[in-house]
Amino acid sequence: MTATSPKPEAAPTDKKVAAKWTKTLAESGWTSFPNVIFERQQALQLSPLDINILLHLAGNWWNPGSNPFRTKKSLALAIGVHPRTIQKRIEEMERWGYIKRIYRKAGVGDNLPNEYDLSGLIEKVRPFAEEKIAERAKREAERMATITRKKPLKVIAGGK
Repeated sequence: MTATSPKPEAAPTDKKVAAKWTKTLAESGWTSFPNVIFERQQALQLSPLDINILLHLAGNWWNPGSNPFRTKKSLALAIGVHPRTIQKRIEEMERWGYIKRIYRKAGVGDNLPNEYDLSGLIEKVRPFAEEKIAERAKREAERMATITRKKPLKVIAGGK
């Protein structure tokens, strides 16, 4: 770990995650990832492999203001592909503006794992997120209008 990207101490288990996935699975670690990215992966031209890479990077993004980092080799081993495949997909996502690689050097000149800035992906996904939020608000407004609409009372002649 570097001084700029420290891994946090173990955070308390999220109760909702534990309720869904069990305490054991939640304690082993979990990843926050916006649904809109995989829901709109076709519009974003992201392959299933790209989504998998992004999930692994998000799983290593511990603190706001820092960037995730992983070696291409560790990503390849985790996903089951060749490191060159990972490199090609990251290069493609970089061309699209989704990822920015930040090269890191060790004190002796050796390379450290790249950091990956995902702010480009965030900006390119934002319009889809805003669209989804607007659609949700519209559905909720329609639902509320249906609930609050008063139905006429039936008058029964001679009845109670």
